[in-house]
Amino acid sequence: MVQALDPAGNGRAVVRKPAMKSGRWRFLQLLLLLFFCNAGGAQAFTGAAATALGTGTSVTAAAALPGAAVAGPPAAGGSLAVGATLPGAAVAGPPAARVFLAATTFPRAVTGPQEKQTWEQTTILIGNGGRSGPVAAAAETLAEEVEKRTGLHWEISGTWPKEGSVIILQLAGEARLLPPKFSGLSGNPGALPALPALPASAESYRITGNICPVREKEARKVVLIEAKDERGILFGAGRLLRLMRFSAGSLQLAFPLALSASPEAAIRGHQLGYRHTANSYDGWTPAQYEQYIRELAIFGVNSIEAIPFDKGSPHFTLSPREMNIRISRICEKYGLDFWLWSPADFPLDDTLEKARHLKMSDSLFRELPRLDHVFVPGGDPGDNPPGPVMPYLERLSATLQQYHPKAKMWLSLQGFTPEMSQYVYHYIREKKPKWLAGLVAGPGSPPLAETRSELPPAYALRHYPDITHTVRCQYPVPWWDPSFNFTLGREPVNPRPVFYTGVYRQTAAFTNGFITYSDGIHDDVNKIVWSLLGWDSSLSEQEMLLEYASFFFGAEAAEEAATALLELEKNWEGPIAANKGIDACLRLWENIGKGQPSLSGSWRWRMHLMRAYYDAYTRRRAIYEQELEQEVNQVLLKSAETGPAKAMENAKSILSRADQRVMPVWRQRIVALCDSLFQSVCLQTSVGKYGAKNPERGAVLDFLDRPLNNRWWLEDAFRRIDSLESRQQQVKELETIARWENPGKGSFYDNVGNVSRSPHVLRGPGTDIPGFDWWESGYSRERLSHMVSMRWPEEMVYNGLDTKSGYLVRVSGYGECLLRANGRRLKPSRYGKGIGEIKEFHIPPELLKNGRLTLTWDTINEEHLNWRQHSRVSEVWLIRTED
Repeated sequence: MVQALDPAGNGRAVVRKPAMKSGRWRFLQLLLLLFFCNAGGAQAFTGAAATALGTGTSVTAAAALPGAAVAGPPAAGGSLAVGATLPGAAVAGPPAARVFLAATTFPRAVTGPQEKQTWEQTTILIGNGGRSGPVAAAAETLAEEVEKRTGLHWEISGTWPKEGSVIILQLAGEARLLPPKFSGLSGNPGALPALPALPASAESYRITGNICPVREKEARKVVLIEAKDERGILFGAGRLLRLMRFSAGSLQLAFPLALSASPEAAIRGHQLGYRHTANSYDGWTPAQYEQYIRELAIFGVNSIEAIPFDKGSPHFTLSPREMNIRISRICEKYGLDFWLWSPADFPLDDTLEKARHLKMSDSLFRELPRLDHVFVPGGDPGDNPPGPVMPYLERLSATLQQYHPKAKMWLSLQGFTPEMSQYVYHYIREKKPKWLAGLVAGPGSPPLAETRSELPPAYALRHYPDITHTVRCQYPVPWWDPSFNFTLGREPVNPRPVFYTGVYRQTAAFTNGFITYSDGIHDDVNKIVWSLLGWDSSLSEQEMLLEYASFFFGAEAAEEAATALLELEKNWEGPIAANKGIDACLRLWENIGKGQPSLSGSWRWRMHLMRAYYDAYTRRRAIYEQELEQEVNQVLLKSAETGPAKAMENAKSILSRADQRVMPVWRQRIVALCDSLFQSVCLQTSVGKYGAKNPERGAVLDFLDRPLNNRWWLEDAFRRIDSLESRQQQVKELETIARWENPGKGSFYDNVGNVSRSPHVLRGPGTDIPGFDWWESGYSRERLSHMVSMRWPEEMVYNGLDTKSGYLVRVSGYGECLLRANGRRLKPSRYGKGIGEIKEFHIPPELLKNGRLTLTWDTINEEHLNWRQHSRVSEVWLIRTED
């Protein structure tokens, strides 16, 4: 399992310890925020904080990057970390409390006097070169997005209006649309500020604006957006929209205004595949695709990647072919690069299949109005060696360039062995293919630093990061509580701004940009974070979330909503029962919604509100159902007195109390929100109800009530025990179950991959993080501890052991186990290799003379095995034996 990236920035996956925070401290911080919100809104809270910490600052609980050191310049806006514990020191035992209180400067578009501005009569002025194409799309975007948020209708014209406000969209070098009296060179005190220098790079823009007097008691608001190219106009218009603060019937914009911008990353995009694997895109209409692509462009995206050939979905509104043509047309309208992800998921030595695929590609390429790049992954899917892959790409390129002469090919090395990767590097160096634009680094690829160093400078390197998954993926959530894994699964709503900011900063230096892997709208925040960082990698998480919240939720809710989004990421830190901030996070979301009822019309709002309810509901269930299991254990311990049958009957009755749902109102809200999200944006949170492709694809509703204790396993165990003929054996089995996690005084138990039950496991830089097995489509009745494991714990440390007692190490898991105690390799006295089977190792007494024991594991090379067959450790007991 992998999580973060090497702090050297080479893109190699390593593992870090997450910054664990005290659930109690987080709970108190959020209660404080809620108190001030209820007493008079966020302004009361932020005003008080600003008094203590300095003008222009506000206070929020902020997380350090879980598991990764952040490289690069300090975050813009600055943050003050008070009492933060630096990651890096290896710590054994339960997660240490870390209090991380940040004072964060939020960017505000309106910084001067806040008199109401009048924008009713506004004209968007474009030159002759902007009557069509991306400039026209930029003008349309400005007018329509403002009207949606304010009700104001703006005109688009090529003629300077006689009155009213004016927003000018102008390409550098065009005839000036701005009358001389408004020029900053005129010396007028109310004229536009002097234009900042226009960066030389493609897609750059500059914006200037002011309230300009034209005659006594009359002034006009004038904004000029000037860019090197048409895309720059589009991105400048998007920036202007993000600077505006909207309310019904009006908007606010800070004057005077003068800024310029150019992107740091040349490629900035997201994959929006129209296929059933996605948990939402496959149900969209062309209009929904255009709106979403427009919104991504507003946040600076210049590339959209589609998936051309899909077998079908019950949600399709058009055929895949027709929808991909429509998406290509949308990209053409907005001037965005259109990419295709087109795997060779068939044997390339199958000449008939290859010919069929080339024919399909030829037909599609011919019909697409725009196509700039075709990306063929080397693996996932696709299992062809590079020998036949490179000629195939050349052949596909010839077909591509018949219809799109400037289009280029890309290849990823996903799943390639080191020898296969070297073959590709050598091929590129020797043949210098003109049809190849570069390589793509995705999950399962060689380290970014290696590929960049091997790749000639003429070829680009594109990052293909997985921003959509939480587990069994490139960037799993570190030390995720199993209660979330068993319910939320692999594709929940997953805003992770802090984590992905760190990933971006560590990888950007090696690449020419990114197109992320996304399979649905659940990762919407992550898309925006990557998009903004592609322009300015120094932006803080709070700044990016404020832009997100202001644009999509409105200015009045923006600051609190930005904090609420950060809190959703923190919900997944540490043991679920100890994280009281989860309940406080929900109250924050509820309070914001009560203050802004119109937010209920936003699918983004409802989606994140659903996650807040889901987290809180899952936490309450986890606590209650674990309490029920503890009560069951006490009943089973008395089975010798009550009789095994009676004990099991009582135990089943106790377990069944979970059928009376905790917090039923929360549960009803989750169900209702899931339904509204399906109706509005086709978010498929259930296989049976909403047609999700499979339970792993965002079907969180199907696992809403999945047992979070061992109820299913216990019920099966009771049936097995009931069939035993010996009463004595029945009692013994029941007592073993009851003492499973409580082996007695002086003995210890760890479920090594469970953050809530692994007090002796070392967590620190370079250590492994847990994996979660996905059996029977998430409905396995196996004991929960058997589905949570680590390849090998880095160390397990025990102190204060009784030097006069003997000790036995008992291990469950799968496969091999090369165990050492205080550095000495131990020989097993028992060695079960199957799931849940036991291995036992006696500790030589001389190793315990100082009362300290450190367990470590020798690694085993199992690269020849499928990852599902890799050895792993689930549970470790240290059992005190007789003297």
